[in-house]
Amino acid sequence: MSVSPAFRAHVVDLLDRAIGAVEDRRMFAGVGLFRDGLMIAILYDETFYLRTDAQTRPAFEDAGLEPFTPHSDTRRQVMPYHRAPDAALEDPEALRPWAEEALAAARRAATKRPAKGSTRRTKPAAP
Repeated sequence: MSVSPAFRAHVVDLLDRAIGAVEDRRMFAGVGLFRDGLMIAILYDETFYLRTDAQTRPAFEDAGLEPFTPHSDTRRQVMPYHRAPDAALEDPEALRPWAEEALAAARRAATKRPAKGSTRRTKPAAP
């Protein structure tokens, strides 16, 4: 699946106007959108998905917004992203609260990860 340059530019412009500068990077079959070094959104197959977590997911589900589920030959995996509301694709003001929640979810996820270079072990290494 691909993302057209026009759709990519449109969403980046909306996010820039809603929450400030974002960086877009090609990733596999889609595009990752980053703010402050954190991935807050995905563009995949001409669809815009925002980062979610346990705290924000209910609002997306209540609005009937589907989760991002990339397909592969071996499995179907649900990722922590949900489709952005249609209105958010037309107006940066409508996008702002959703994008702010996506950034907050990305920040919470970042605080749960071990620091780069650290090792997390479940049991002591053998002598």
